[in-house]
Amino acid sequence: MAAGRALGLGPVLLFCLWGLAAPASLLRRLGQHIQQYQERAGLGLSPGAAVLPKVGWLEQPLDPFNTSDRRSFLQRYWVNDQHWAGQDGPVFLHLGGEGSLGPGSVMTGHPAALAPAWGALVIGLEHRFYGLSLPAGGLDLAQLRFLSSRHALTDAASARLALSRLLNVSSSSPWVCFGGSYAGSLAAWARLKFPHLFFASVASSAPVRATLDFSEYNDVVSRSLTNAAVGGSPECRAAVAAAFADVERRLRAGGRARIALRTELGACGRLGSAADRAELLGALQAVVGGAAQYDRQAGAPLGVRTLCGILLARDRRGVPAPYSGLRRAVQIVKHSLGQRCLSFSRAATVAQLRATEPQVSGVGDRQWLYQTCTEFGFYVSCEDLRCPFSLLPALPSHLDLCEQVFGLTASSVAQAVAQTNSYYGGQTPRATHVLFVNGDIDPWHVLSVTQALGPSAPALLIPGASHCLDMAPERPSDSPSLCQGRQNISQQLQAWLGPTKENQGRI
Repeated sequence: MAAGRALGLGPVLLFCLWGLAAPASLLRRLGQHIQQYQERAGLGLSPGAAVLPKVGWLEQPLDPFNTSDRRSFLQRYWVNDQHWAGQDGPVFLHLGGEGSLGPGSVMTGHPAALAPAWGALVIGLEHRFYGLSLPAGGLDLAQLRFLSSRHALTDAASARLALSRLLNVSSSSPWVCFGGSYAGSLAAWARLKFPHLFFASVASSAPVRATLDFSEYNDVVSRSLTNAAVGGSPECRAAVAAAFADVERRLRAGGRARIALRTELGACGRLGSAADRAELLGALQAVVGGAAQYDRQAGAPLGVRTLCGILLARDRRGVPAPYSGLRRAVQIVKHSLGQRCLSFSRAATVAQLRATEPQVSGVGDRQWLYQTCTEFGFYVSCEDLRCPFSLLPALPSHLDLCEQVFGLTASSVAQAVAQTNSYYGGQTPRATHVLFVNGDIDPWHVLSVTQALGPSAPALLIPGASHCLDMAPERPSDSPSLCQGRQNISQQLQAWLGPTKENQGRI
């Protein structure tokens, strides 16, 4: 059943993944800022300059695994039929992830850029419990048990059948799933679990391996900071380490040094407790990690080159001042996001995450934390001495948040992560017609598939590309490797879809 609601703009791609609240909050808002920037640019420079796509609503079962449960919710979707060649044309389904999905999902970037060549119908499907696809009843634990990747995949399968009828799509039309980040995993898993419904998938920056301790994240960030191709250098990495060492020294000194630090870095917590200090250090890690994760993306306040330039700048005496550079980076990010604080107290974070009233304008922090606690983990740590950041926050701090907010023990989280990998296959999912696309400076590529799993499960690793960059709208400044990567995606679709088009022509 379709129903109408008010049209709203939302982000284009997907929010970054991160488990702990302080860095999660900052990085997710960075992702939201970048995506909204790209959407506004893609839909036109002035209001009304672009033709907005159609918005619709599907009535979906709240619990698709229990036929006796009659409760339902409305799931939002977007449709761009500007290039649709007719009912026999392919359908490109852009799956939403852990955030709001707006009209840009079908109007800018992939798969919209590929639609004209194929005469494809483009549909964007918002993930349950995010954006405006919120079931009635709030976000308490009784409701959140219906939030999982398995529920989302069942929604996609149900939408595939319902929208085929509503939009008069031919039964012979191939459906191709697209998604980035967590939704990239969903795209791959949709083909894995429903190969009779989805013909192929393009999974961008898809972390298909769940992991409790994601220390590899900072390993990649550290390497990216030394990557000359994106503006890094060994000196830059050393400057980051020096800046964090200075922050920790000031935290240990206490007194006036800690008060000054709180003001200079925008910490709204008092920094008196170890938990509050960990929140600040986690947020600072997110500032640096975000520069690598979103490097060279339109709307990103910092990239690796800019960050390194700031950290390596010298003071008036000609002396390197990494801490001053880190302060400047924090100011840039806060100003870009319109935030007063870089971090909050741990108590304030927990209180916010315990709130069960949906925040339509928010980015789904409570919902995503629940999914990390019950499915994925993804808790970024820095406990290796080679890590250039502070050793805090440590893994126990992440896991403690699951217990404080949801009452879930560390052992239950570890068990959930293991079950996710067992159910989907981790980094060796036995899916065919799935193209995995990653960038080598994206910290998440180490949890994805970067080498072909077989002739029908190819992989593409783009040098110098960041998180989901292949899905972003094309820009004149795009690197040759990114342009080649997008061309490779198009060629792979040609190899898969070409024969189906020929067969339709013979019918």
